[in-house]
Amino acid sequence: MTFLFDSIVFGPIHSRRLGVSLGINLLPEGCKYCSFNCIYCECGWTKISNIDKIIFPPSMLIRQLLEKKLREMQKNNELPDAISFAGNGEPTLHPDFAEIIDFTILLRNKYSPKSKIAVLSNATMLHLPEVVNALKKVDMNILKLDAGTEETLRKINHPIVDITLKEIVSNLKQFTSNLIIQTLFVRGVCNGKNIDNTTNVEVKEWLKCLQDLKPERVMIYPIARAAPVQGLEKVSLIELEAIAEKVRKIGLKAEVYY
Repeated sequence: MTFLFDSIVFGPIHSRRLGVSLGINLLPEGCKYCSFNCIYCECGWTKISNIDKIIFPPSMLIRQLLEKKLREMQKNNELPDAISFAGNGEPTLHPDFAEIIDFTILLRNKYSPKSKIAVLSNATMLHLPEVVNALKKVDMNILKLDAGTEETLRKINHPIVDITLKEIVSNLKQFTSNLIIQTLFVRGVCNGKNIDNTTNVEVKEWLKCLQDLKPERVMIYPIARAAPVQGLEKVSLIELEAIAEKVRKIGLKAEVYY
């Protein structure tokens, strides 16, 4: 069973990658809205028929709720390790994303200066300068790259927007620093097609992309929660560590979260 976040500010929760994380959901509370339809997404599918009806939470409301929560956490001496933008889809789709990042930095500095601001994004909105500039300001700019070939990108991520792997990689090159790549490795069958981004061929092409991008580090992980596609396999820790070692051999940092 997949699930949706039912509030704008949620948690804090314990994150495999971020520690104690206070979450911010910039998407509608009642449905998923994303530029990808990843086969493993815990939030389920984006329903294309609902896209014209999407209403984003107002930036002023987001600011009020975030400040209220941070003030409360400061009072209780329970400040988070991270303030993370995730939620019911792709956070950079919010039309006021840049403004939201700016006031989040101000509120973090005021109430919880040791907390890192993290954005988990699928990198599809990097054609917008305001999104790129906002992401350059955060502490942890965590961008998705699940495939090294166009075919596998289509099988795993099912882009709703008109974008190619080549365009994604080209847009990612705008970050000459402060870039973290996140990759979920998965095997299974979807719509009668075999899916596997752990093969030698796929990993080799993915590594070529990483060499081109030179990220600060690479986060590697498997499926951890229920997915909308049945029969997907959780890749073993041994296999993920082997892939991480290949990343290290090309001179990049790699971390496995299992």
